[in-house]
Amino acid sequence: MGEESRLAAVVELAQGMAAAHSSREAWRAAAGGARRALGGSFAALSVWERELGRLRVLVNVGELAEGEEEFPEDESYPVHQFAEITEFLHERWAGGGEPDAWVETAQGPEEGRAGYCHQRVAALRRRGRGCCVVAPIVLHGRAWGELYVARPVGEPVFGPADADFATVLAAVVAAGIAQTERLEEARRLAFTDSLTGLANRRAVDARLDEAVELHRRDGAVVSLVVCDVNGLKRVNDTLGHSVGDRLLERFGSVLSLCGAMLPGALAARLGGDEFCLLAVGPSADEVVKAADEVCRRAVELDIGDGVACGVASTQDPIGPVRSARRLFRLADAAQYRAKAERAAHPVVAGREGPDDPVVRLADEPSREADGERRRFRGRHAPG
Repeated sequence: MGEESRLAAVVELAQGMAAAHSSREAWRAAAGGARRALGGSFAALSVWERELGRLRVLVNVGELAEGEEEFPEDESYPVHQFAEITEFLHERWAGGGEPDAWVETAQGPEEGRAGYCHQRVAALRRRGRGCCVVAPIVLHGRAWGELYVARPVGEPVFGPADADFATVLAAVVAAGIAQTERLEEARRLAFTDSLTGLANRRAVDARLDEAVELHRRDGAVVSLVVCDVNGLKRVNDTLGHSVGDRLLERFGSVLSLCGAMLPGALAARLGGDEFCLLAVGPSADEVVKAADEVCRRAVELDIGDGVACGVASTQDPIGPVRSARRLFRLADAAQYRAKAERAAHPVVAGREGPDDPVVRLADEPSREADGERRRFRGRHAPG
C-alpha cells in the first residue's frame, strides 16, 4: 500500500469513528477501518480492565471463527496471558520509548527473536489464521487496550512496515476513543439529573415521544408513573435544604429500585419534587404494582411524608393516546388527585368506569389554564 493509500485509510478510519453515535459504533469503525487499512481478514479491539486483571474483547469484525461474536458478551483473557501490555510496554515507556506494534505468526517467533506471547501463536493456529499485528492503544498516557488485525493462512505475513502503520492506526483509534468518551460524557450530563443521578426531564421528553410513537405504530403498552414527594417544603423550611436534598436523593434511590421491577423502565426526576417512571412493554398491572411499591417504600423513609403517585397506561380505558402530552396529562391528573386525597396507594387513570374522574380532569379544557397543571407542558402538541 502506497503512502497516498495509507493516508486515505487513516482518514477513513478517523472519519468513521467521528461519525459514530455510540461507543459500539466507534469500536466497530475502529476495528473495521484498521482491518481494511492493513489488508486483514479479521480485526478486534480489546480493553484492559485493570480492576479485573483481564483483556476484554469489545468488538470482532471481518471473518469470524467459530465461537467469535461481533459484540461478545464475555470474551476476555487473563492479562497475565498477554503480559506485554503490563510488562513490556511499561518498561519501554518508562525508558522513553513508544508503544510500537509487533507481529506474531502461527509458526511462532523467528530464530533469534523472542516471541512476545505464545498464547497468541496458539490462538492463531486454533482459528486458522496465519499472522497478526498487535498495536497497543494508549489513552491519557496509559495503556488502554489493544488493536489486533489478522490474516488467514496462505496470505502474506505482516512485515515491519505493517507494524509501523498499525502503530499510527492505534494512535488514530486512541484519539477517536477519547472523542467518543467526551461526547458520551456530554450526552450523559445533558440527560442526567445532577442531584439524584436519575434521568432528567429532557431524557423523559425524548423517550416518551419515542414510546408513544411505538404505541401508535405497533400497539406497545406505554405506562407513565408521576410521583410528587410530599413534605419537601416543610423539610427545607425546618431542617434545611441539605436535608431536603438528601430526601430527594433517597427517594431517587427508591424509585430506581422499584423501577427495576419493570424491565427497561426509565426512572427520572422532572425537577423540584416531581419524579416519574416510564415503562414500555410491561402490563399496566405490573406498573401499578411497582408504583404501589414506590408508595410503600417512600413512607418508610425517615424524612418526608411519603409520595403522591399517579399512573396512566395505554392498556387502561383512557381513550386514544396520540401524543406524549396526553399521557402525561393523564398521569399528572392522577397524581394530582392522589395528592388531594392523601392517597396511600397510586391513583390509576381510567379505572373508575366510563366517567372516570381522572380522565375527565385531564381532558377538561380549563385544566391547562387554571394554574394547577404543574410542569412538562411546553413542548408537546395537545393530544
